[in-house]
Amino acid sequence: MSSVGIGQRPQNRRQKVVKFLWIGIWLAYLSAPVGDLLHGGHSDGVVVLGWIGLVAFVAWYLALIFRTGRGETNGVVLGSLAVLATQSTVLALTLGREWLVLFVYVAICSGAALPFRLARWSIPAVSVLLTGVALAVPGGTSFLAGLLFPALLGGFSMTGVRELIRTTIELREARATVAQLAANEERLRLARDLHDLLGHSLSLITLKSELAGRMLPAHPDKAAQQVADIEQVSRQALVDVREAVSGYRRPRLSAELAGAKVALTAAGITADLPAEPDLTGVPEPSETALAWALREAITNVVRHSGGRRCTVELLRRQTLDGPVLELAVEDDGSGDQGGGPGNGLAGLTERLAKAGGTLEAGGTRHGFRLTARVPAARADSDHSADAVSADVGSPS
Repeated sequence: MSSVGIGQRPQNRRQKVVKFLWIGIWLAYLSAPVGDLLHGGHSDGVVVLGWIGLVAFVAWYLALIFRTGRGETNGVVLGSLAVLATQSTVLALTLGREWLVLFVYVAICSGAALPFRLARWSIPAVSVLLTGVALAVPGGTSFLAGLLFPALLGGFSMTGVRELIRTTIELREARATVAQLAANEERLRLARDLHDLLGHSLSLITLKSELAGRMLPAHPDKAAQQVADIEQVSRQALVDVREAVSGYRRPRLSAELAGAKVALTAAGITADLPAEPDLTGVPEPSETALAWALREAITNVVRHSGGRRCTVELLRRQTLDGPVLELAVEDDGSGDQGGGPGNGLAGLTERLAKAGGTLEAGGTRHGFRLTARVPAARADSDHSADAVSADVGSPS
């Protein structure tokens, strides 16, 4: 994706070009100075100096905007703004009122590059300077009303944008910290659980091993019984460890929905996701199968679809076979999810089948859609639903 998230710096040349184009749009307001240089009737020497001044102003302006948020001290930024203000004053006083528009860019730079405690003073100061130069330039008062308001509004609007970017960066850093803390907590909990599971078993194995060693010369039959107990305890410990590890590896639907939002947002794809799901009564195998389905679908959307929007729906439906939980993931991409039904979808079909569910996947008119259905009730409820369905469908 070529889009750049708010608060994120361009990571490649294409993203830098996109950012430059967004910034360059506002350079269209320099048409007045450009028109003055082309048709203002100035001498050749003045025109050359005017072009040099305009190019220098734009270069300095772009450099300041591109460097915003990269750790420059306020003194460096204030010095850069002073250079821009000086260039604007000199060009407007020497070339005419058409150059007063440069002060609007200075005000915008003040709001974008300075913290609000300084921008609240620098923006009005630029506006006052604009007013003074407009009064000194012949015919400048006729341009003043049309430039003073954009300078104030644009400058203070950029302070809001700056605060939004700062808040977004802090939120992203906080989210990364929370994720790291959650991962550390999971590791600590896994360590505690393994200690609780294996501590007693290993202590018992050690004790019985010592006991069997002492019994072996005089009571081989009793030693053999201790060895049999050791084997049983070790097998049970192995089962407990496998269950604990599989429990940690088992995905949860709510966690996968949160992960899907992060993945889609990072890929520049607009995510339309449901709220926190109510999974009351849903069997654990069904939830796990849907969580795997969501993970696989989002992976395919990010890697293969090339779409710009992804919609996820989670619905409960009543069917003749009983209540089902339906997960639908649809994107507006090319409709090609990796060139056809690969190993991911094949494995996903097997997972859903083990949970009693089904999978449908294929291209649509506007992209690609994956639909997974699993039972929304436990086995005993399913049997009751089957019985009701049989009674309803039987001839009377």
